[in-house]
Amino acid sequence: MLRTQVQFTPEQARRLRTIARRQGISVAELVRQSVDRVLADESRKPGAQYERAAKLVGAFADRDGAKDLSRRHDDLLREAYE
Repeated sequence: MLRTQVQFTPEQARRLRTIARRQGISVAELVRQSVDRVLADESRKPGAQYERAAKLVGAFADRDGAKDLSRRHDDLLREAYE
């Protein structure tokens, strides 16, 4: 994991500690879980799928690389979406 520093207002810190205590986790874990939720929501936004699909346009234009397309299509699609 990477270490980072975040500054909260006193009210934010108090509320985070309260929620973390209630859930039996650390504030750091609560923040990590919250970030994961935001990132997941971001990928579900309208247009996010279209943006990823747009990256595929021309991804397979190289005819020399297409020789093993039928065997490697999952790998090639995964690479195109990254």
